[in-house]
Amino acid sequence: MQQELAALKANGIWSFQALPPRKKMIGCKWAYKIKFKFDGTVKCYKAILVARGYNQVEGLDYHETFAHVVKLVIIRLLLVIVLS
Repeated sequence: MQQELAALKANGIWSFQALPPRKKMIGCKWAYKIKFKFDGTVKCYKAILVARGYNQVEGLDYHETFAHVVKLVIIRLLLVIVLS
């Protein structure tokens, strides 16, 4: 966890802001994952700091969300163009 926090600070992920009046702070928690090698032994332990999104209200805490998704048709089209 200390390495993850140090990486977040080094990359400038956070900027501290004053909390607006009548607003609640969104909480966070640590999510843990164990990565395994092919033979089943432990490769490493991963820790990720995630926001508790279920406390957010659309229009107050955020306005838009984006998911970078590409349709399979677009990938096929690009492959046809590149290969021809």
